[in-house]
Amino acid sequence: MGAIKKISQLGPQWETADPFLFCAFHNDKYPKGNGSLGPDAPLAGRLIGQDFQQQDGWAMYHGRKVPGFPAHPHMGFETVTLAETGYVDHSDSLGAAGRFGNGDVQWMTAGKGVQHSEMFPLVKTDEENPLLLFQIWLNLPAKSKKVEPHFSMFWSGKIPTVKKQDAAGKSMKIKLIAGDYGDVKAPTPPPDSWAADPKNEVAIWLIDLEAGAQFSLDALTGNTNRSLYFFEGDTITTEGFEVPPLHRLILDAGESFTLINGASPARFLLLQGNPINESVVKHGPFVANSRADIEEGFLRFRENEFGGWPWPTHEHTHEAGSGRFAKFPDGRMEYPSQD
Repeated sequence: MGAIKKISQLGPQWETADPFLFCAFHNDKYPKGNGSLGPDAPLAGRLIGQDFQQQDGWAMYHGRKVPGFPAHPHMGFETVTLAETGYVDHSDSLGAAGRFGNGDVQWMTAGKGVQHSEMFPLVKTDEENPLLLFQIWLNLPAKSKKVEPHFSMFWSGKIPTVKKQDAAGKSMKIKLIAGDYGDVKAPTPPPDSWAADPKNEVAIWLIDLEAGAQFSLDALTGNTNRSLYFFEGDTITTEGFEVPPLHRLILDAGESFTLINGASPARFLLLQGNPINESVVKHGPFVANSRADIEEGFLRFRENEFGGWPWPTHEHTHEAGSGRFAKFPDGRMEYPSQD
């Protein structure tokens, strides 16, 4: 009996299993910047403010001058943002801010409610500004849905990567955002996260395979949900199937699993975790356990906008020359070490 339960094609927003809510995947081929962090390209023909068409291989999303997502609220879950290529300018209603990218991860516990903006500054004016980004929504259990918001930065140089070879000497890399691999431990998740308890088996890994490499996942005990997202490469072979890229493999975590990569390097995202097994009621960026909780959240947002908006615009960006940094709600500043 094999480990594969289902294979499905991926759209712009990837379906996930409890404890995850969904995963947004952005792979934009942005042009050179115009010196004001926007694209040095005409915007004619785009539905500015609601541009998701990927005209010319990129989108402005809800941004009007700079691509991205202007101020919007979240409540009742966590966002885990993997900025593999390109940059994100973060600003929020707590006064926290930052620019992160090129392998950094931001992990934000929205808890009882927070507003934030996520703009994609095109900082390079002499070359293109590609963006490869995942934003994973990880649910919170009922006991943690109304905790104080929490904001963490995992700088790329501090995120462990396991490098190994298969029996034929083919190489692979496993980047550990959450969950351990052998004796190698991922960074510590936020304190109220479902991922903070190792018994919940939460894993968020980025996996890179050399052409022809063989990769395996060990079986787990319990009722863990496990999905492998094949987002870049040629083809893989597993359990008698040839699978092209942009497909999700839903796996039985109680069974071991092995794949063999095809003729090109390949990349995968692994999302794994024990289910929370609680009712989920969603309304846009609000997640709760009941409709009454959703209505209470809307009432609180109307009363104080989750702390208001302390920035000059809802599409706030940082100075063009800013490097990577994080400013926390208490005013503490943090910068990455030399990676």
